[in-house]
Amino acid sequence: MGKKKKRERERERRKSGRQAIYGGRRRMEPVPTREIIGKLDRNNNGKAHIVPEDGSEQVFVADRNVNHAVKGDLVRAVMYAARAGRQPEAEVVEVLKRARENFVGVLSLSNNVAFVVVDNRILTNDIYVPSDKLKGATDGQKVIVKVVDWPDNARNPIGYIVDVLGDAGNNDTEMHAILAEYNLPYSYPEEISAEAEKIDITISEEEIARRLDYRDVVTFTIDPRDAKDFDDALSIKKLDNGNFEVGVHIADVTHYVKEGDIIDKEAYSRATSVYLVDRTVPMLPEKLCNMVCSLRPDEEKLTYSVIFEMTPKAEVKKRHITKAVIKSNRRFTYEEAQEIIESGKGDYAEEVLDLNSLAVILREQRFAEGAISFERTEVRFEIDETGKPLSVYFKEQKEANKLVEEFMLLANRTVAEKIGKVKGDTKPKTFVYRIHDEPDRAKLQNLSEFIKRFGYKFKPEGEKSDVSRSINRLLDKVQGTREQNLIETVALRSMAKAVYSTQNIGHYGLAFDFYTHFTSPIRRYPDMMVHRLLFSYLNGGGSVKEEQYEEYCNHCSDMEQVAASAERASIKYKQVEFMSDKKGLVFSGVISGVTEWGIYVEITSNKCEGMIPIRELDDDYYTYDEKNYQITGKRTHKIYRLGDEVNVMVANANLDKKQLDFTLV
Repeated sequence: MGKKKKRERERERRKSGRQAIYGGRRRMEPVPTREIIGKLDRNNNGKAHIVPEDGSEQVFVADRNVNHAVKGDLVRAVMYAARAGRQPEAEVVEVLKRARENFVGVLSLSNNVAFVVVDNRILTNDIYVPSDKLKGATDGQKVIVKVVDWPDNARNPIGYIVDVLGDAGNNDTEMHAILAEYNLPYSYPEEISAEAEKIDITISEEEIARRLDYRDVVTFTIDPRDAKDFDDALSIKKLDNGNFEVGVHIADVTHYVKEGDIIDKEAYSRATSVYLVDRTVPMLPEKLCNMVCSLRPDEEKLTYSVIFEMTPKAEVKKRHITKAVIKSNRRFTYEEAQEIIESGKGDYAEEVLDLNSLAVILREQRFAEGAISFERTEVRFEIDETGKPLSVYFKEQKEANKLVEEFMLLANRTVAEKIGKVKGDTKPKTFVYRIHDEPDRAKLQNLSEFIKRFGYKFKPEGEKSDVSRSINRLLDKVQGTREQNLIETVALRSMAKAVYSTQNIGHYGLAFDFYTHFTSPIRRYPDMMVHRLLFSYLNGGGSVKEEQYEEYCNHCSDMEQVAASAERASIKYKQVEFMSDKKGLVFSGVISGVTEWGIYVEITSNKCEGMIPIRELDDDYYTYDEKNYQITGKRTHKIYRLGDEVNVMVANANLDKKQLDFTLV
């Protein structure tokens, strides 16, 4: 019998569940067939496993049984018979849906034979490229390669080079490579930018007459110092009755971008702007996001606005959603607004201080109603003109940031309530909500057990508001402690992810029954959908198809996660680059992750994270305890657990893998 037929027959036997594996040898066993469907994933150590769609426990897959599936593929697999003391194991029998056709890698040319070497956490086989499909790429360059064939009996897939990104190590090359790894665009199509140039940006008197005129009301923007796209502006004026009229003015993007046109289709495809360490990859063409729609000072701009009449105690007496025209008086950075809040002096100091007083009350009310206060430390870099990181600093949330946040939350909540909150048994019209489910109770129980070792208590059971208050008390207590970042991380992992949906279940983290995203249409497509639906419904339009909009919501949620992953990858790359000239130096840190293949340590001074491979801990044989976030020495009973302080030396900085290797000191 030929080798190929033997392999096929063997695979069929395994598919029918008649074969099990014991001690590395195969023998026939009459085991029942059990199939699973899920996504293939790979750990940082390169080992493959399937994450089942039904939410059950992940299943290990040996490389010999991956059968041409790559990371992210949706696969059908058969389980092997269970073995005492061994993890569940399966073999892929069919790839149901490919996650990608394009891969990023480094071209290796030797003796006129070309292969693209891809990160082994994504694809363990190099991709063969025929010599006439190299597109001018040279040895050692980073490229995008498209796989076009992978014969059953071939070890390597076959592909052709789609694009040459440039020399490895070059900043633009590496940032483009990160975007390409996540199938994100790294340039804007010329024909769409050209279409944006044709848009008529003049504001006619007829258009102004259809809108609320706010050009003479004090209005300003508050944004990061490097921002170019100003989505939102705030206005405030004091009324004769002692109340305030506060306007939350949002760029009226959909006035210029019509549903279904080529700019809109590209925006939907991207679904979000992507913010890497050194650049923004915009959702909209630059002319729209940085010029036409951006609420720049001293320029008349069209907005979709929510106007509130509020008492000095931040009680909302009236609210009105309307199209408007504004003229911003001032562009503040967060630092400038913060200076006014702290000193009481500066341009429009009275208006800034009044808004801040209202925001402080709104924030207190929100937490009293059960909102959760997650304020994670964000890592930022000072970089030179070549993109090289010179220093690390941490972004802090101060009162100026919170001022803007509270009014954006209020506007988003108001818009969601306007459409979703209906009387009696009336069914609300289909809308796009930002939802956040309650946390998993088992994860909360694990959090409760975990924090006991640090001397904290937490109540994982009870009413929704009781649990959220208990979480807030915990987060308050850990402020300023060495374990703060660690406990915040573990607490955050116990939370569900916020997503977009037409099925409103409220927002647990904000303690809102109704919430949406209305305030950032320049950089988020869901906000554009909300603007269109809101305008249609307020003008008597009928409800849109729920199934269609749920599909849109799923796409936007998925793209949000992809963008976040790319953003994290760019930070990780810059951290490794920043540490690359510090080999041999010793740093103090905290164990930030524990896995079966090693322990992760975050350096206290700069938040750079690296790994100590478990094989480097050669004083004992260590076993992994997932529930207690620790590894334990079999002979010495030495324990390394999440949160332990350790000293580490930088052993290696691998920019290709975005990975720091530490050794324990």
